[in-house]
Amino acid sequence: MTRTLVTGSAGRLGRSLVTTLAQAGHEVIGVDVTAGTPDEAAATLPADLTDLGEAYDVMARFRPDVVVHLAAIATPFSRTDGLTFRTNTQLAFNVCEAASNLGVGRVVVASSPTVIGYGAPSGWTPSYLPIDEEHPAKPWNSYSLSKLVAEQTMAAFARDSETRFAAVRPCFVVAPEEWAGAPTQSGHTIADRLDRPEIAGVSLFNYIDARDASDMISVLIERLPSLPNGEVFFAGASDALARRPLAELLPAVLPATKPSASPLTGTCPAFTSAKAERMLGWTAKRSWRTELEIG
Repeated sequence: MTRTLVTGSAGRLGRSLVTTLAQAGHEVIGVDVTAGTPDEAAATLPADLTDLGEAYDVMARFRPDVVVHLAAIATPFSRTDGLTFRTNTQLAFNVCEAASNLGVGRVVVASSPTVIGYGAPSGWTPSYLPIDEEHPAKPWNSYSLSKLVAEQTMAAFARDSETRFAAVRPCFVVAPEEWAGAPTQSGHTIADRLDRPEIAGVSLFNYIDARDASDMISVLIERLPSLPNGEVFFAGASDALARRPLAELLPAVLPATKPSASPLTGTCPAFTSAKAERMLGWTAKRSWRTELEIG
């Protein structure tokens, strides 16, 4: 049985991931400073991983085969800039350092599509659409910068470690209860984001169901030994969180996207997960078009 340690196990994505991995036969260890880790976890620990000693202690206590690092201050501007940057970068370094030095075989680090730079108050123009992993990163706030640093931290350890590393950029994560009207991480409901394009337009209408993101991470864990070390993957739904084509909506919300938005016809999203499909054989199964009806 694979022992998998999930940091941030009580979070929006963490809860679904714990359940997904447990159902796939993993022995899941949940680590989070807050309560809420699902009962499917074999054990939980409220450790503060911003302390390097605690990070080492957690790895030494549980000796996991796999670590999935989700713990972070999860949204921009929810805390002070300095605290957000310091917390997220320290967490990434400590987890990678302790896991690598104590012989963890596989580590997946959560990043964010915000590293691309959308939403910048000074203006932002995509180099091309849809956006893939090769698109230039232009973080403009402490959160997006901290996520890019987390990716670079992961890549640095990948260059000089026997541990297999990868990073995932999950799009706007929608927890199962949010399809039924619970507030999303932005404070709006999914219906709000669909009815008011200016809300979802800031993040280019990206999203992913937490269960799909969990499935992707589960597949990535299995495929890590055969992948080049240090790969980065987008994980997004196969469509946009929008009622009309982005070729029409994006230029109306973000005029700078007009020259490059024309390929986004039909339900095409602004972020592509083609790399994950090509290298992992994964595609998202859920869409707002079906999940809202279920909710």
